Amino acid sequence: MKTTIEVKDHSVSGELFRLEYDAKLHMYTTSPKPSKESLPSYYASEDYISHTDGKRSLFEKMYQVVKGITLSRKQKLLHSYLPQKGSLLDIGAGTGDFLEYAAAKGWTASGVEPSEKARSLAKQKNVTLIEELPETSSGYDAITMWHVLEHVYDLKTQIRWIKNNLSREGVLFVAVPNFESYDASYYKTDWAAYDVPRHLYHFSKKSIELLFEEQNMSVRAIHPMKFDAYYVSLLSEKYKTGKMKFLNAFWNGWRSNQKARKTRAYSSLIYVIKHQ
Repeated sequence: MKTTIEVKDHSVSGELFRLEYDAKLHMYTTSPKPSKESLPSYYASEDYISHTDGKRSLFEKMYQVVKGITLSRKQKLLHSYLPQKGSLLDIGAGTGDFLEYAAAKGWTASGVEPSEKARSLAKQKNVTLIEELPETSSGYDAITMWHVLEHVYDLKTQIRWIKNNLSREGVLFVAVPNFESYDASYYKTDWAAYDVPRHLYHFSKKSIELLFEEQNMSVRAIHPMKFDAYYVSLLSEKYKTGKMKFLNAFWNGWRSNQKARKTRAYSSLIYVIKHQ
């Protein structure tokens, strides 16, 4: 295991950052960590796709199609663990698509989103957005973080808040990239899911288990996000070669998913977490 990896911010600044290995938690952290004041500038790009509903290019059109498919799958996953719909908080709600979908399916859904640009798009969908994470007495029945935990500024504070505000029988759903996947090992420093410095933390299955165990929470199930291998491979091809090589990306995404059938080390994973 490399203790330090040097990775470039391909999306915005072109700056170099280090990934520093934490042996205790089996994860990497991004260094230097931008200040809270400077961090929003690293999201200031028209190409930051999770903060847009754009369909300007073939890539964006494909992303929006896949997003529609994954919304349905996320809802089915929630229903399999929580058949009785109740209160739901989506942390890092982006442009509000999941909130809109969950509310239409009967959830009492609200969300938090720090990006002003994404919030403005979400508000057009008539979803419930709150300014900051609230303290609740009864707790939420479901809390979701779809590719958000890697972005939060203070990781352990965020996990403590979740523990204190998830109801006793509630379920937390966390989706994050997995640096132990085949596509990560293939693309190495060009692996798009490192996405420094927007991704401040880089997780393995072990690190997620250990981080939540510290708060007396446990991982009850892990589900793959198979589309992510293709999406990440496509961006990684662009970072590696300067071009979006669709055939190469499809091949490497397919190989990653095939290898993960034995290892379960998919490009991204959804963790289903509850109180112990």
